[in-house]
Amino acid sequence: MIKILIADDHAIVREGLKQVVAEEPGLKVTGEAKDAIELIELVNENEFDIVVLDINMPGRSGLEALKDLKKIKPDLPVLILSMFSEDQYGLRALKAGASGYLKKVSAPTELVTAIKKIVEGGRYTNQSLAEKLASEYSETKRKFLHEGLSDREYQIMCLIALGKSTEEIANELVISSNTVYTYRNRILEKMKMKSNVELTQYVIQNKLVEL
Repeated sequence: MIKILIADDHAIVREGLKQVVAEEPGLKVTGEAKDAIELIELVNENEFDIVVLDINMPGRSGLEALKDLKKIKPDLPVLILSMFSEDQYGLRALKAGASGYLKKVSAPTELVTAIKKIVEGGRYTNQSLAEKLASEYSETKRKFLHEGLSDREYQIMCLIALGKSTEEIANELVISSNTVYTYRNRILEKMKMKSNVELTQYVIQNKLVEL
């Protein structure tokens, strides 16, 4: 029996994933977490074969939770589940230690296949993401400005480019507006830019968000 831990802040999403898993013999959801704190507690107290982790959670993001998880259980495989495209977060997730990346819209048809492949020791990515990962080790790989951002800075940059206000970003990430301003200024400094408009143009040109 493959024991699965699902970490997603939306109960309805967790229920949907449980229904998908329930239709497959040999798979069972034995743990649920609504945020990074619950995720770490469950992993410390129980044994799981794989974690299915939402990338966009309140408080500590899925990527931050992934890094914490890998420090505690480095051999526990993690499948990142996300509403964002592979081009946006896939490479960062794999570099942070994830064993696979799957868009939520694909979960009904691909989740079981992804879980089985990862538990067997493989990786689950689409061809485009696999090629991007391979290019990471190429000496001729081009360096982009956004690659110097932390995961949280990258997340906030994308939210700014989507037109979210400071208050909306603060509420979504459960941080203060002042913290958002601090991140924004740091992002602009690292990106060598002067305004949100310039930042948004860069994000769109490099297809880092889906508009």
